Amino acid sequence: MTLTFGIYPGGHVTDDPETQGPPDDPARIAAALDELAVSLVRGYVHYADEPPRVPEAPPDPAQFVGAHRRLDLVTCFRSHNPDLTGWHDFLRTQLRLHGERLACLQITEEPNQAGLGGDGGSPVVRDALITGVLEARREAGRLGLDVQIGCNSTLDFDPAQEFWTDLGKRGGDEFRAAVDYVGLDFFPDVFRPIAPDHLSEVVTAALTAFRTQSLAAAGLPDTVPIHISEHGWGTGPGRSEARQAEVVSLVVKLVAVHAGRLNIDTYEHHALRDANSATPNPLFQLGLLRDDYTPKPAFATFRDLVAEVT
Repeated sequence: MTLTFGIYPGGHVTDDPETQGPPDDPARIAAALDELAVSLVRGYVHYADEPPRVPEAPPDPAQFVGAHRRLDLVTCFRSHNPDLTGWHDFLRTQLRLHGERLACLQITEEPNQAGLGGDGGSPVVRDALITGVLEARREAGRLGLDVQIGCNSTLDFDPAQEFWTDLGKRGGDEFRAAVDYVGLDFFPDVFRPIAPDHLSEVVTAALTAFRTQSLAAAGLPDTVPIHISEHGWGTGPGRSEARQAEVVSLVVKLVAVHAGRLNIDTYEHHALRDANSATPNPLFQLGLLRDDYTPKPAFATFRDLVAEVT
């Protein structure tokens, strides 16, 4: 089974000025994307009660769409307002604004967790996800757009799978029929250390559990594809660039091996470049490039994998 490849073309998604490295260089980003030959560029926009400090990440993500690249747009939901009228207007606006440039529209970001980067802190995020998928599906149909409407999450270690069970109960068959894919944000050996000789079995088990436990709990059938919507491995003290290349290779190859069995059709790397290569925190060194756009070994590794597996 072949994979569609994509990448977040900026650095780490953050609004912390103390960890920001050099600003984005659109020309160098575009050149790197051309060399990688990925099909998707991932961008994030925010719907929030207060104006977000980073309304788009990267700025104007659609600028990196090209003849062979389309946009995977994530609509983050950072609101506590139970009136979702404005949210639905926001989603319709994104579909009209980007039109045929859109390959995928992801409704909410990591709604199952309230930590770094997640929308789960909102008490109405589950309703925003379900009604957002339905409204986006209707609007895409009205506009005649060939766009996949989906959602995503991080790995769910809850034995009861309460998030997914509840989502299935709330959304019912109408929601399940409207979901074109489900994404997985997946950073093994970044937040929780994993011994190198166990990484392969952990990755395989995690991918399998996402399909057979999480998505199954929501009643989502095996015909709904999985997207690896974010994956990366940060470098830094004690975390070598050579090891990053090994991890990228291992995970992409495992995704490809299990793609047919688990119906995984997309892999997106996070991120193209480091947010700040001088910051020891590996979350700011997730890039295939350093923050000065010089390549780490993983850049060539990923480029070759795209050519091999596509």
